[in-house]
Amino acid sequence: MTSSVREKTAAAAPIPFDNSYARLPQHFHAAAVPTPVSEPWLIKFNRPLAIELGLDADALEREGAAIFSGNAIPAGAEPLGMAYAGHQFGQFVPLLGDGRAILIGEVIDIHGRRRDIQLKGAGKTPYSRRGDGRAALGPVLREYIVSEAMFALGIPATRALAAVVTGEPVYRERVLPGGVITRVAASHIRVGTFQFLAARGDTEGLKVLSDHVIARHYPGIETQERPYLTLLQAVIERQASLIARWLCAGFIHGVMNTDNCAISGETIDFGPCAFLDAYDPAKVFSSIDRGGRYAYGRQPAIGQWNMARLAETLLPLLDPEPSEAVNLANDAIGNYGALFQTHWLTGMKAKIGLHTEEDGDLDLVQGLLSAMHRNETDFTLTFRKLCDAAEGSAKDGPLRDLFAGTADIDAWLAAWRERTGREPLSDAQTAAVMRAVNPAIIPRNHRIEQAIRAAEDDGDFSLFEALNDALARPYEDRPGFAAYAAPPAPSEEVLKTFCGT
Repeated sequence: MTSSVREKTAAAAPIPFDNSYARLPQHFHAAAVPTPVSEPWLIKFNRPLAIELGLDADALEREGAAIFSGNAIPAGAEPLGMAYAGHQFGQFVPLLGDGRAILIGEVIDIHGRRRDIQLKGAGKTPYSRRGDGRAALGPVLREYIVSEAMFALGIPATRALAAVVTGEPVYRERVLPGGVITRVAASHIRVGTFQFLAARGDTEGLKVLSDHVIARHYPGIETQERPYLTLLQAVIERQASLIARWLCAGFIHGVMNTDNCAISGETIDFGPCAFLDAYDPAKVFSSIDRGGRYAYGRQPAIGQWNMARLAETLLPLLDPEPSEAVNLANDAIGNYGALFQTHWLTGMKAKIGLHTEEDGDLDLVQGLLSAMHRNETDFTLTFRKLCDAAEGSAKDGPLRDLFAGTADIDAWLAAWRERTGREPLSDAQTAAVMRAVNPAIIPRNHRIEQAIRAAEDDGDFSLFEALNDALARPYEDRPGFAAYAAPPAPSEEVLKTFCGT
């Protein structure tokens, strides 16, 4: 489907907008009308998500090229860029904002949840500074693939509603085809949104924003004795849970700046993200993370650091006495480590088939990870092959083959079998439960790059489509998709991922 619409028109597809963020004080955001493109083409439309959002999926498929490129503004939309600040690799920037993302509005989905609909790559906003406001096709495809894969894996994340080729080039290190992704989120409010107001000493604005977040994401908190402390505690809990899920899936966000930390507890911004192949806690893929600040194993600590930055912004609301406000904030931040450890250990125990509690469980988990690190075994494959081994020692072979030093895994397997023998489930039941939490297929970096190269260089989206199909049911062994479970050959390894801005 192509379109050459240049003027802003009311699109035919009805989208029942109800734009609460646009009703917040004017300095929270700025009007930002998408810039038209010459020849948009709808390459991917997420029909099930559109239906879940309560949208007219048939009409959106017909008009999608114009709507999802920003060439046509649906009736009721109030396009805006959100203002926010942020710590970027530890350095505070008091004004960032949506430089290439435009929130066109909000809808109430069929489950009664409020959801943002945002165009990313649709042109300049008042916060673009020297940027062009555009996105290259590669990062659009990466975000579509990974965000939908995260959803299928059960990890809270923004969703992808559509991807469009703009028909116009963007200029980065080389000339690339342009694209726009339509992103759906519980909201796009970030730690950096709070930092933007705190940096200006806008205590009243912080209260307005906090009340909006409570009503939208944490209803019921407003009745608590200290609602803003309870808000901080709730956000900390969700971040600890989210980052634990990242580690259990082998996911590296790549750029955990405070402006990429969503208050809703969703994973947001899939720029230089990646999934582990060989297990290594110090692994970094992001080309801009030269010091390893956001390495796989550092993500829990960075999560706590980000929550401390949020707590700083809320101090005026926590207590009128500054010293008491600091004490309350410190206590909340101090609980993060225990919350994360509980979520992570629960997730990791489930991956190895443990659901009761014993004192040595943490040592058993860490023993397997240490053996994986020493032997550079593939993270996803190790746990998936362990599911087979759970059916009996006769099926240990494929797992043992992953380890260069089999003595490591043999010793661990003996200890694991002795421990799982005290679990109430049968071997077959244990294996089935483990397969429900250990994916067979993840969005492997080399597969994503292959799909991007084919689309960018040859206009071939077949690899993109096939990869999305494979990732839609990651916990199933489907014969037609077996190749997607394989790690990269040495010549296919992806060592660096890029932000795409």
